[in-house]
Amino acid sequence: MNIIVFSGRQGGGRSRYFDLAHPVTLAVIGLVVLGALGTAFAIGMQLGAHGGSAADPKAWSRVLAEQKSEIAEIRARIQERVDAIAGRLGQLDAHIIRIDALGKRITTIANVDRRQFNFDDEPAAAASSSAPVASSPMPDLVSQLKQLEQRVDLRDAQLSALENVIVARKISDSVRPEGKPVAEGAISSYFGERSDPITGEEGFHKGLDFPGTEGEPVMAVAAGIVTWAGERSGFGTLVEINHGNGYITRYAHNESALVKVGQTVTRGEQIALMGSTGHSTGPHVHFEVLHNGTQIDPLIFVRR
Repeated sequence: MNIIVFSGRQGGGRSRYFDLAHPVTLAVIGLVVLGALGTAFAIGMQLGAHGGSAADPKAWSRVLAEQKSEIAEIRARIQERVDAIAGRLGQLDAHIIRIDALGKRITTIANVDRRQFNFDDEPAAAASSSAPVASSPMPDLVSQLKQLEQRVDLRDAQLSALENVIVARKISDSVRPEGKPVAEGAISSYFGERSDPITGEEGFHKGLDFPGTEGEPVMAVAAGIVTWAGERSGFGTLVEINHGNGYITRYAHNESALVKVGQTVTRGEQIALMGSTGHSTGPHVHFEVLHNGTQIDPLIFVRR
């Protein structure tokens, strides 16, 4: 087969001879024909599915309209989910606001320095955050979620620190001597100079005496650890408790001790039974308070 190919500006032509029986020629012609048939088949199937033909613009319009409708439906479903996420983020933001209010109340009630526990502060990266609103674009929601996480982390740290301060204060309060070692009864002898009730000599009374009846409960005035429970010269049966921070209390002249050395006790716990052992003229509790090894007037703690 002889084929003439025209090219160039002058319309000149060159002839080329192609052997139709040659395998390469047959392969090229076959590929071209199959490609054309495939394209025609695809177009026909697309148009056939929509009841039109390749030359029918209305058919193509219907195809494009349906695709636009599908895209709009998908977009609507995505927006619904975005709105749902935005609503949930709004609820979380409201919870954080309530946590902030609770933190402020606790700080006020506990009388803690609000400069150290300021629940109005925002994380540096979330200073411009605001509550999520419906119809927010997805990138905004991701940013708002990150800001909420930062706020939650900050509040968690603040509340943990505030809890530690309150717990430490409660512990400090519980170990500070406060109140009387007996349920009822007036003070019969005060702290300071006095005449010894047995010898009559002038001396210094290092505690307070609370008279009562034999076997009456004697109670710890603060939490602590028992460091002595037994006989001691002049004190009779003595219970001594270390409260930490340099404070020690003593309960003397007991009939018997109800605790052991090393035992932990709490404020108001019964530690002994009143008696008249040691240097005593009758059933009573001799109550002493020591701070850093020196006896101090227990009256300031009793009056609390």
